Formats: sequence, structure tokens, C-alpha cells
Amino acid sequence: MQIEELPLSGAFVLTPKRFGDERGFFSETYNQRAFEAVAPGTVFVQDNHSLSAEAGVLRGLHFQLPPHAQGKLVRVPKGRVLDVIVDLRSGSPTYGEHVGVELSGENWKQMWVPAGFAHAFCTLEPATEFCYKVTSLYAPEADSGIAFDDPDLAIEWPFPKDQLILSEKDTQLQSFRDFQSPFSYREETQ
Repeated sequence: MQIEELPLSGAFVLTPKRFGDERGFFSETYNQRAFEAVAPGTVFVQDNHSLSAEAGVLRGLHFQLPPHAQGKLVRVPKGRVLDVIVDLRSGSPTYGEHVGVELSGENWKQMWVPAGFAHAFCTLEPATEFCYKVTSLYAPEADSGIAFDDPDLAIEWPFPKDQLILSEKDTQLQSFRDFQSPFSYREETQ
């Protein structure tokens, strides 16, 4: 597995090997021993899989608050997304900064998103499937987010705002300026 560190400390892109022939391909998309090099001691407790029917579906910027904070290992088995994370860890030298990576069924990249980051993705193709492993079970009382179009974050999405397809929930998320971070750079949780 190829591992590339991102400019936001603790976040990585992982690219599993894929072996193909005339029948198709085989890929080991997760191996705990190999993942230990990226996030030692991480334990995944839930797998999620979503389908977005159209290009321009934007989901996020989501995260869960402590004590239910989640690390996520995200991948796209079919289609393409722009995957974006924002550092929410107070005291981090990259607090409030974001990075975007294209994940696709073609490039086979995955992203490790540690707890303490907001996460979103925007589909670039119809019928895009998005899969992710998480380190904490979904807890509705800890569910939170930041507005995808927050001017202080200035994320450049691949479609104009009026062409993005969002849930009602995602149109009501708080501003980055109003967010009081419970995440600490020194006390990162997986």
C-alpha cells in the first residue's frame, strides 16, 4: 500500500495495490497491520456505504463531537468525488485550513481523516458510491457540522453553489466563526 502524508498533520492518502487480469481485479482495501503505520491503535467499529445518484451532490462538512468523535477511512469504489477535510483541532498549526483530494474508482485512493477534522465530499459523476470505516458508532446527540460555503474556509467546490445538491440538514450548519472547538491538537483521538 502506498502512503502519502497530507499537509494537515495526521491525515493521509493511502492507495492499495490492485491486481487485474481479463476477469477483473483483486485489491486488499484494508489491512490492520499496514494501517498501524498511519494510525496506531485505531479500531474501526462501523462501515458505511452511500450512493449519490447525480453529480454535484455535496455531503458535509460533518463530524461528531467528543466523546463520540470519529476517525474515518474513506474511499470511492465507483465514480469520483472531491473529498475535503478541515482541521478543527485547537492549537494545530493548520487550524481552519482545508485540503481536497480526488478519490475515484479509477485512482483507488483512500483518505484517512482523523478525529478532529470536518469532512465533506462532492460527487463529480452520477452514480457515485462512497464507503467509509469509522472509529466510533454514530451518535445523533454528537452529530455536528460546519457550513460547506463558509466564507472563512473559502473552499472551492467543483460546481457553482446553485448547482450543488444538498440535504436540508446540510443547508443549516453553523459557521466556522461560531464553532467552539472541543478538539485539541495535543489530545488527538483516533
